[in-house]
Amino acid sequence: MIKTQNYRFLICLALFALAACSGAKKEEAADEGVATVLPDEKNEVTVLPLKRQIFNHELVSNGKIVAGGMADLRFESSGIVAQIYVKNGDRVHKGQKLAELDKFRLKNKTAQSKDALEKAKLELQDVLIGQGYAADDTANVPDDIMQLARVKSGYDQTLSQYELAKYEEEHATLVAPFDGVVANLFSKPYNAPSSSDAFCTIIGSQGMEADFTVLESELPLIKGGDKVVVTPYAAPSAKYEGRISEINPLVDDKGMVKVKAVVNGQGKLFNGMNIRVNVHRSLGEQLVVPKSSVVLRSGKQVIFTLKDNKAKWNYVQTVLENSDEYTIVEDEVQEGDVVIVTGNVNLAHEAPVKVIENKKDRKSVV
Repeated sequence: MIKTQNYRFLICLALFALAACSGAKKEEAADEGVATVLPDEKNEVTVLPLKRQIFNHELVSNGKIVAGGMADLRFESSGIVAQIYVKNGDRVHKGQKLAELDKFRLKNKTAQSKDALEKAKLELQDVLIGQGYAADDTANVPDDIMQLARVKSGYDQTLSQYELAKYEEEHATLVAPFDGVVANLFSKPYNAPSSSDAFCTIIGSQGMEADFTVLESELPLIKGGDKVVVTPYAAPSAKYEGRISEINPLVDDKGMVKVKAVVNGQGKLFNGMNIRVNVHRSLGEQLVVPKSSVVLRSGKQVIFTLKDNKAKWNYVQTVLENSDEYTIVEDEVQEGDVVIVTGNVNLAHEAPVKVIENKKDRKSVV
């Protein structure tokens, strides 16, 4: 009986010793895990005080450049092209001569029509005299008598033929309807111009327009007169400013709304260019943080604030954004808090930090 009790005592003692060893190992492992999360060396961070400031919202869309003025020009007379004075890409001014037809036949037709009109005028006077009225006093001739005289003399018909001949002669010369650039000019001299296609196109050089779309949910964020910055994909470094001129009050089946902006293209934007459009609008004072200050933890947005030289973890909700900043809801963070803006990618809650100078802004916050 005594031996059995001794055996039980020895077994308990052995189990206790094993448990003690296991606990020591767990404590050692736990210490190593904490050391991994909270390293001995402090993270170097830069900070900024959280404050309300004017927020310039930025909405980005894609679109195309459309000429504010564009005209397809055609000859209104038939004939052979005698002269072409411009070529594609030439800049022209309003009223400048572009091309003209051979006018020999047209001038003869105008001259013949004028002679016929003079003869008809004499016939008209003879009819009036035959009716007992003075030829040079048509104001006192009754309307029915004057109408009869015009029909008998053929004056009205001859006048119409003369005006048509004169019109055709005048419009045998093609002129620019406004300042612009010549495009789609493919005809050659000594050939008849196409009767179905335009002879050329004049694209207005002033007042280029940017056509783009926005989501219907973005409509409250834009209005007429808002500033836009247009960047052609063909020249990413070029920037052209403009203002929203039209917002179409219809939403299409894809939930998009068409918007138009007048842009100062400085003569370097062309009809049909693919562009990126940035719409800028001031939304007044908001709580604003740099985008670099917002990091993800378990799929949620987090901002670290500085307190007692340690990083404090705060969940936040961003609302609007531009290329550099977010606006946030004032909840876990408050105006006046010191926000960590760089060095926060691998930070943990309560991690010790060292504040360094923000070289970009040349500001130092202690």
